Amino acid sequence: MKKAGLTDLLIFIVTAELVGAVSALISGDFRNFYSQLIRPPLSPPAPVFPVVWAVLYALMGISAYLVYISHSTGGNRETALKVYIVQLAVNFMWSILFFRFRLLFISALTSIVLALLVWTMIRSFRKVSKISAFLNIPYLLWSIFASYLATGTYLLNRK
Repeated sequence: MKKAGLTDLLIFIVTAELVGAVSALISGDFRNFYSQLIRPPLSPPAPVFPVVWAVLYALMGISAYLVYISHSTGGNRETALKVYIVQLAVNFMWSILFFRFRLLFISALTSIVLALLVWTMIRSFRKVSKISAFLNIPYLLWSIFASYLATGTYLLNRK
């Protein structure tokens, strides 16, 4: 890989990771709030989340980079990158809605929208790079699981 290619790859990965880090920073005291919630069955312990998200953000960055450097024609590359940005923005907002503003119902809906956007992103990426699409399968599975957790948390904690 050329030096410029490696630099671009790192920019994509770091940008994706920063989305998660800045969202967590804005979200505030999530550990205390999370520990007070009634959580649905299969809820992982809090320390699992940052590890999983770090891996998923890295995979997102790598996959977006592969789409970016592709020679796809017909607007597929541009469309795929737009979908990537939209899902990343929704991803960014979820933690803030859930932890900062404690909007459990809105967060549950947002998590479902995010899972649908991840599915759409994978389909868009597949038109450009099958590897890019494949790299996001764990993200899709985690998003579906996160939708279950968010919806279950809302149902168990609604007042």
